[in-house]
Amino acid sequence: MKYSVALFALIFYVQAFAQHSNEETPINESKEASFEVIEHVPVYKGCKKFSDNISLKKCMNEKIVSLIRKNYNISIAQSLGLPEGIVRVNVVFKINTKGDIVDIRSRAPHPELEKEAIRVIGLIPKFENPGIQRGKPVIVPYSLPIVFKVENKKLSKKELRKLKRRAKKS
Repeated sequence: MKYSVALFALIFYVQAFAQHSNEETPINESKEASFEVIEHVPVYKGCKKFSDNISLKKCMNEKIVSLIRKNYNISIAQSLGLPEGIVRVNVVFKINTKGDIVDIRSRAPHPELEKEAIRVIGLIPKFENPGIQRGKPVIVPYSLPIVFKVENKKLSKKELRKLKRRAKKS
């Protein structure tokens, strides 16, 4: 059994590198470029004053974090009866070649937290410029965690009604 696993791994390894040819591969076949290695990152609204990637990335990150802090309704977690402690909601989305946010996905300990994350990420404004790789606009995947602490305090009747109304709207 151990040899068959090793053989499978070796065959996979050989096949993966056997496809390499001397021809130059087309520019970014998937038309996607990782946020970490992109030549020109997408420009978030209000960050155009920066010209280098490091400053643009920092500005974009700060603006997105600020938007999430202002708009993510943490009290939803309190109303769900989650245990006290740190809650992590992972969010993934793409910035398309027009600067729009698309393909928003989230993963959280409860579906309501996932819906809230998708709602908040949907509030991100259109980017002033898309990501550029080798002189062409590309799709840029972006992921971030939303982390907060749940404290099980009793919500007032008014807070509970407000949460129920918001849940009905979404």
